[in-house]
Amino acid sequence: MTSVLIVPGLGGSGAQHWQTHLEQSLPSALRVEQNDWDQPDLASWIERLASAVEALPGSVIVAHSLGCPLVAHFARRHPDLWIGAALLVAPADVDSARHTPEHVRGFAPIPLLRLAFRSIVVASTDDPYIGAARARELAQAWGAGFVDAGASGHINTAAGFGPWPAGERIVRSLLSEYRPHGPFATDWPIASAKAAR
Repeated sequence: MTSVLIVPGLGGSGAQHWQTHLEQSLPSALRVEQNDWDQPDLASWIERLASAVEALPGSVIVAHSLGCPLVAHFARRHPDLWIGAALLVAPADVDSARHTPEHVRGFAPIPLLRLAFRSIVVASTDDPYIGAARARELAQAWGAGFVDAGASGHINTAAGFGPWPAGERIVRSLLSEYRPHGPFATDWPIASAKAAR
């Protein structure tokens, strides 16, 4: 069974967050825990993720917010470790002082290299932590499919996202389309679909 690695962002994901509901609904899901969710350190966060991927090669990663640039940094630093696919939800624009707080600036600059695994970015049009055009720019740079979630805030608990059926469907689609070491594509049918709640 393909493992799913849950990669939260700043502050972790609380009991009502969609990542927590997803973790509870998928028997193969495991959360990547960090030493300090409130004071993120890029090097230590990368190593925690690397340890998880090394233990569960070929996993599908499900990242939110600061977890998205973390995955991009991880992919650049550890091209030898095998990720099966990734869902990158509401990436935090750590390059922007206008959108993100100072204590995440250690994650800048966000790597803009094409990811060597199948990936999908889901972003909203009114996310306070990233502009819509910037989210599309990241998806394009990463070679990822793009899902427009409409006006959905930061796609977190504060924006009304507890259980998130649309997100779970995307994860299950990634799992069902999973091809170990196979070619990846970005022209998925869901790439232009709205991510409804």
